Amino acid sequence: MSAAPAPAAAPLLALRGVTKRFGGVTALDGVDFELRAGEIHALLGENGAGKSTLIKVLGGIHRADTGTVLIDGAQQSVRGVADADRLGVRIIHQELSLASNLSVAENIWLGREPGRWGLLDRRAMESAAENLVARLGMKEIRDVRETVSGLSVASRQLVEIARALATEARILVLDEPTSSLSESETENLFATLNHLRAQGVGIIYISHRLEEIMRLADRVTVLRDGHTVGTRGIGEVDQHELVRWMVGREIVDYFHRPDARPGAVALEARGLQNEKVRGVGFELRHGEILGIAGLVGAGRTELARTLFGIDKLHGGTLLVDGTEVDLRTPQDALEAGIVLIPEDRQGQGLVMIQTIAFNLALPWAKEWNPFGFPDQHKRGAIVDRAVDAFGIKISGPDAGVDSLSGGNQQKVLVSRWMEHRPKVLILDEPTRGVDVGAREDMFRIIARLVEEGMAVLLISSDLVEVLNMSHRIAVYRDGRIIETLPAESATMETVMQLLTGAQAQ
Repeated sequence: MSAAPAPAAAPLLALRGVTKRFGGVTALDGVDFELRAGEIHALLGENGAGKSTLIKVLGGIHRADTGTVLIDGAQQSVRGVADADRLGVRIIHQELSLASNLSVAENIWLGREPGRWGLLDRRAMESAAENLVARLGMKEIRDVRETVSGLSVASRQLVEIARALATEARILVLDEPTSSLSESETENLFATLNHLRAQGVGIIYISHRLEEIMRLADRVTVLRDGHTVGTRGIGEVDQHELVRWMVGREIVDYFHRPDARPGAVALEARGLQNEKVRGVGFELRHGEILGIAGLVGAGRTELARTLFGIDKLHGGTLLVDGTEVDLRTPQDALEAGIVLIPEDRQGQGLVMIQTIAFNLALPWAKEWNPFGFPDQHKRGAIVDRAVDAFGIKISGPDAGVDSLSGGNQQKVLVSRWMEHRPKVLILDEPTRGVDVGAREDMFRIIARLVEEGMAVLLISSDLVEVLNMSHRIAVYRDGRIIETLPAESATMETVMQLLTGAQAQ
């Protein structure tokens, strides 16, 4: 009589029948998910599909209404973050949660600071932080004593990752970890994740970048409308099938580059100069998208801040519709017809503790509240026009803006400036953390605005996005535009050679 086969080892993590409701809204409806030790398991879905709620249940931030959590086959009670921490669960959320007034080292070891004789051992803490950062290949973090508030978004993301990896994690969850990372930073992160996988760590990887999923993941699970659509090995699916699973329909091409009909010059820069911008000059026409392609750290955001009057200009000239303007403040830029949609929509764009209506009507307070007596009818009309024109999905205008998905938050941020159309729209990473369906909507909106005559400066670290949406592409490196290419002759290879300096200038 032959021996019975050995039972299969229990997965490292199993979520069974997880349901979570918020009032009358069902965020998760009987979701199943498994993670094996030494596996990178991608979790996909549009914003609002339930991904964030699921990982918050795992992390003890939310408590499931029904369902079970099993670790190594044993049922666990996850009643709070402390329980998740005890089980070895570490979550790196999409929106960073660092203490901006503390140093890199202090953030990495926050709550676990090394001590000596009852006092903080700062030297040991900083030495441990330096060793960890070096081991993870995070060369962009040059000084662990630097205050986090002075770091770029990409560097802050790296600090968040280092903090999560500073302790022995059995289950690591990463939510859009590469959204602000350069190619080299992304490669370093992937090397770290592969190293952790080889050590038996189970990794849940959430990203809208399907090319990353296909390259990195072992398996993929897709959620839609709070349900599990399916789980497959990464070799069993392609990107088109994953998109169909996520949105429930076929998206052949979500880019919507408008027809090239450039008009008069809307914005002209001549020799712009400050600490980060080094002699930049360009022309941007009405009815045109000029893409700024540059690696993280090239100074693209600093250029946007300069054009919007946030960073002081030390030299050079700016002209709007042929008239020279002196932009000393963002108010000067707004009055000249320039609007900036910042990369950090929650920290620098929206008032997250306020309602959707508050955020949409805020720029036009002088119109609906001119003498301290608010005209609620006029305010409501401004809000309704923005919601209708941009297809913002809301439960009601008085809901908190923090209740919206990333894509709908981005629509709020853009639409609120369109009551009186600006001449120039500067978009800094407009689709960061935005799912494939909302990204399609965003590109369609941008195309419509350009076809109506708006001039758009598109800044993005996603070269595919820049190549497919722009009419011309300005290659930006070290605070300079080193070459401007027509879109029809630009290729990924050509742009990357210019960005990395592989091609002689």
